[in-house]
Amino acid sequence: MKKNILLIGGSRGIGLSVATLLHDTHNLFIASRTKGNLDSLDVNHIHFDATLEKLDLTLLPQDIHGFVYCPGSINLKPFKMLTSDNFESEMNLNFIGMIKVFKTVIDRLADKSSVVFFSTVAVKKGMPYHSSVAAAKGAIEGFGKAIAAEYATKFRVNIIAPSLVDTPLSKRLLNNDKKKEANALRHPMNRIGTPDDIANMVVFLLSEQSSWMTGQVIGVDGGTSTLNVN
Repeated sequence: MKKNILLIGGSRGIGLSVATLLHDTHNLFIASRTKGNLDSLDVNHIHFDATLEKLDLTLLPQDIHGFVYCPGSINLKPFKMLTSDNFESEMNLNFIGMIKVFKTVIDRLADKSSVVFFSTVAVKKGMPYHSSVAAAKGAIEGFGKAIAAEYATKFRVNIIAPSLVDTPLSKRLLNNDKKKEANALRHPMNRIGTPDDIANMVVFLLSEQSSWMTGQVIGVDGGTSTLNVN
């Protein structure tokens, strides 16, 4: 039997890589603002904005075996340049939007299903200009662990904390060769992450191969969070 996987976001970047890896072997339901590059994949697309709308449960199967919330932001500015509205916007997209969707579908999560959220390496390793996104993603880590404990016998919850990944979201940081080289050298492995680097971990966490893992924050970050090789 094919498992039913719900991706919130998935028309580009990491979400699209996850969809590409899973669409042949799973029933994919992808709720996103745009369809993007999904036309070539066998998926069920739902037009949906996590910050504005409530997900229509009539468009989803009764049992969901995997849930992944992909929407995120990279708003890197000095704290003095950030307004309270900036913090609120990041919190709404990264955390509050996630909470609303998750609360909508939680009763559809099948026994032994798997939930995957996204954080950032900047929560564990303090980085300048990351205050707003680190605050929002830090909320996800705390929430994810609490929910993992509360529902430990029902479903699993794990959080992936990437470093910089070459996706449309990060194009402003990687829009020329000099920026790409400088950002690559900030990682012990001397390279920037690819969408597949992260998507492969998502696939693993959704699978039975990770069936004894829950409440974990997993760094997929080229060693950035734990190594100092300079």
